[in-house]
Amino acid sequence: MTSSLSVLIKYTGSLLPLLLGPPSVIYALTQISSVNLPWYATVSLYFGSLPLALACWIRWVIWQDERNATRLGAVLPPKVCDKSIGGGNILKNMVDNFRHGYLGENVREWSVEYGNTFNLRIAFENRFFTTEPEYIKAILATKFNGFEKGPMSIDENMDLLGIGIFNSDGDMWNMTRPFFSKERISDFHLFDKHVQPTLELLRSRLQEGYAVDFQDLVSRFTLDAATSYLFGTNVRSLEAGLPYPAHSSSSSPTPYKYNSTPKTSTQFQEKNPANVFAHAFLDAQIATALRSRYGIAWPLFELLHELRGSGRMKNNIKVLEDFVEPIVRRAIERADEEGKPLPVSAGEPKLEAGISSDPAVLRNETLNLLLAGRDTTACLLTFTTYALTQYPHVFSRLRNEILEQVGPDRAPTYEDLRACKYLRAVLNEVLRLWPPVPLNMRRSTEGMVWPSKVPGGKPIYVPPSTKCPYSVFLMHRRTDLWGPDALLFDPDRFLDSRVQKYLTPNPFIFLPFNAGPRICLGQQFAYNEASFFLVRFLQAFSSVSFAEDAQPPESRPPPGPGGEKIWMKSHLTLYSEGGMWIRAEEAVPLATEAATST
Repeated sequence: MTSSLSVLIKYTGSLLPLLLGPPSVIYALTQISSVNLPWYATVSLYFGSLPLALACWIRWVIWQDERNATRLGAVLPPKVCDKSIGGGNILKNMVDNFRHGYLGENVREWSVEYGNTFNLRIAFENRFFTTEPEYIKAILATKFNGFEKGPMSIDENMDLLGIGIFNSDGDMWNMTRPFFSKERISDFHLFDKHVQPTLELLRSRLQEGYAVDFQDLVSRFTLDAATSYLFGTNVRSLEAGLPYPAHSSSSSPTPYKYNSTPKTSTQFQEKNPANVFAHAFLDAQIATALRSRYGIAWPLFELLHELRGSGRMKNNIKVLEDFVEPIVRRAIERADEEGKPLPVSAGEPKLEAGISSDPAVLRNETLNLLLAGRDTTACLLTFTTYALTQYPHVFSRLRNEILEQVGPDRAPTYEDLRACKYLRAVLNEVLRLWPPVPLNMRRSTEGMVWPSKVPGGKPIYVPPSTKCPYSVFLMHRRTDLWGPDALLFDPDRFLDSRVQKYLTPNPFIFLPFNAGPRICLGQQFAYNEASFFLVRFLQAFSSVSFAEDAQPPESRPPPGPGGEKIWMKSHLTLYSEGGMWIRAEEAVPLATEAATST
């Protein structure tokens, strides 16, 4: 585990030449000079030499970048104006937006003023932020070898993810390929095994008369499905029960019309390991996301929190390790029993030869896979259902397609899902407006140029070791890329002429799963799992509505261009602050409906 103190020492050590060099020069000059200065003047020179040397070093780096840009006939991107020292105001703006603002609103405002690519200079380091498809294409694909996670980013994520697939620049990515063969990602029997108890839990809580936090529900579904699929061990988080609404009128049950036999709902077990894990996982991801905002200064800020007693990272990581430990132990034991090179479960694919069987490495990799298998699909299902509550005509059309193609109760097949064109369009539109990973970042390993996006303009020079954050969330909402209705939820844009007008000529405007060599390996698995769940959900329920009164008052969204009723926030993935509470009405069984009409 990487403590903030050890990282602070590490990066302070890298600055020793800058910290010790100027005082050493002053000392040498005073020794060879015949001028006798009072002691306080000498001490003042020592300390005064540090900011002077820092200013000279910063000016030198900027001059070098400008010179190299000129040599290549390029320019540096415009720099966001900030008169504070070290970009302090920009940093404060970013942290305030992260905690209290509408997702990406500050960056969108900067884009209006500075264009789609600009320099957020924080703690004296460049961050070339972009929402330009061609530049993101360079980062992810055409100039893939010129970018990396980078040591600072890896250190920021080390406590939570270790050297896992999402926190490494090496071959760890290939480790997960065997999990996502065509046969395995179409294991619909496994999906249904977890969907049915999920819907039963939803039905039971609704029958009690309470709204349900759908985000919490599908997070449990995806956690149970992911641990079964990846490790052969169902952690049974659904059995820990669902939370009850804690605010307003939804704290009291309301009448509910049900069409099935009422069952006793599982009571919420706050101290259940699965619930403790979920809370710790959320908290750890928020802390990790804050580190990326602070940049090189994150160890200092986190150390201050720890000294004040408000640092929670160490406790959260302990909870996560304790939760994952039994999963890893059972996988290793199963491998030993079968004499195989570390399979994840009986009948499951083996990890590639040469991958370490060190439990610590496996714990890290398990958390990486849980982040991918749990949070991203839960995000997709949460925001799809939210969209269905806001657009009843989409709900009706989608449900009709499902009933026509699959029927009211049959489990869908792979061929059924391929035939449900509108279902795929709905999912794509959700992925466009609410991509599970809204913000990402790479670091350049070499100097390069990005072509100008202004006719007759000069290309942009990207110096080595430059952080390059990019946002598909904002790119997916650009009206110049998607048309004047870019902020409108309209699945038909993936079915009508707008596909040929916008997407076909420039496929890199739609990147919910990234692209290039590091494209999401679980892309088709996510589509299959989400599609299967939605088919079963819409077979079972004939209407769904947004329970705004159940949303905690503190989770009501600030004003934003999207006009959402939920507060979109992002740590490593997108989520709804305070949950996403719904009510739903069960579908009337066909036999009952026929008897009633007769």
